[in-house]
Amino acid sequence: MPLARLAPAVAPAQLPGLDEIRAAARRIAGQVVETPCLESRTLGDIFGCRIWLKFENLQYTASFKERGALNHLLLLPPDRAAAGVVAMSAGNHAQGVAYHARRLGIPVTIVMPLATPFVKIDNTEKLGAEVILAGASVEEAAQEAQALCARLGRSFVHPYDDPAVIAGQGTIALEMLEAVPDLEVLVVPVGGGGLVSGIALAAKALRPGIQVVGVQATSHPGVLARLGAAPSIPGDPTIADGIAVKAPGSLTLAAIVSRVDAIALVDEPAIERAVVLLLEIEKTVAEGAGAVGIAALEGLREHFAGRRVGVVLSGGNIDGRLLSGVILRGLVRSERMVRLRVALPDSPGGLAKATALVAEARGNIVDVVHQRAFSRRSVRQADVDFTIETRNGAHAREIERRLAEAGLPVERLPPGHP
Repeated sequence: MPLARLAPAVAPAQLPGLDEIRAAARRIAGQVVETPCLESRTLGDIFGCRIWLKFENLQYTASFKERGALNHLLLLPPDRAAAGVVAMSAGNHAQGVAYHARRLGIPVTIVMPLATPFVKIDNTEKLGAEVILAGASVEEAAQEAQALCARLGRSFVHPYDDPAVIAGQGTIALEMLEAVPDLEVLVVPVGGGGLVSGIALAAKALRPGIQVVGVQATSHPGVLARLGAAPSIPGDPTIADGIAVKAPGSLTLAAIVSRVDAIALVDEPAIERAVVLLLEIEKTVAEGAGAVGIAALEGLREHFAGRRVGVVLSGGNIDGRLLSGVILRGLVRSERMVRLRVALPDSPGGLAKATALVAEARGNIVDVVHQRAFSRRSVRQADVDFTIETRNGAHAREIERRLAEAGLPVERLPPGHP
């Protein structure tokens, strides 16, 4: 896994300092959840370090985005608040702005791309926002949002490139270092950069020696691409849609270059494994973007070995159907779900013999498919594909052995095999 180290630079004056971040913490106190920061001994044993998880997926809208959005709204002059706000987002920022604007009595409109899933539109409307669908992309939706602000005289709440938003996100670092003062490394998801900027600015001011590692999806290396350290690619589909941002903002890029020590890239299988690990071990649901920190620990074990590491679980908004797919793929990767193709005599009793052998080996048959027309075997035989739930890889191999010893040719079908 790549770990790109960033050269230090001077941050621009308009970035919030520790005083502004502390003021943001006082401002939003009692209106957002001070989420737990708890040690995961099991994950620590797996990755060879000590790990504390910051559960931002336990916010009311299941994302850290509430912090920055609320801080921005609370800083609006009364006349600007009365005029209302506009935000552009296809997900967590939309819900954070909508929820707190409604609480504060501020009119709010959210512009979402045309292809935004219905569930996200519905959730945002339920939180009190007017939703306008415009633009084929996030960039086009942002243009419409800016135009709407100009027409209506409203304020724009940027999802990341805003000092008040950055300061609000930085309150996470204050809470983490208060809970665990001797953390050595903070591992933080990076999309547009608001979260990692705020955390790095606060953490470095409190503990100059602490290391901050940002994590991006390999398909969307926006920060590294801007710095010429990674190719600029159009962006393949990713489960980490919350950080699928083409490029950081100007303020956040300056903060990242001046305060973030390194950027790690994680691929899709690693992110999926991280989601499943958090579900199985911590019994917590993290969206793809929220789980990338755990994916980075898996890929950079030597870098984090023996250290005290804080990982931000930035959000938990993942579609149930997508989550079920991730879980099933996780079962396949760990060999707790396997497909075996068994050659059986195409005669009475053949299938019963095979299923009895699987049952005796304590395998659980989930699905059975006969392959007659497309089989290359004799017409007197049938290929039968069994999907079997097992305890682990050793158990799967034991089932294969028993079938083979009973004279039934068997082969393991790899993931993706038709």
